[in-house]
Amino acid sequence: MTPDQQALTQTLNIEDAINETCPWSGKPISADSLTLYNGAVVGFCNPECRDKFAKALRSFEAALQARRVERAGLEQ
Repeated sequence: MTPDQQALTQTLNIEDAINETCPWSGKPISADSLTLYNGAVVGFCNPECRDKFAKALRSFEAALQARRVERAGLEQ
């Protein structure tokens, strides 16, 4: 986890999470496994699930960006 991610995790509160169970495992969320997504606090059961979510988002964003470039005719 980067220092920025650590600082963000420390400022998020489990009480603000929009979910009670981890979207990956179905287990209860943990205060040390929170992230911000589209302006909302999302909780996970452990840091590994949180990091897996972040990695999936990066992958989806990269795929979307590639599609935008392709559709705009900007491929090189």
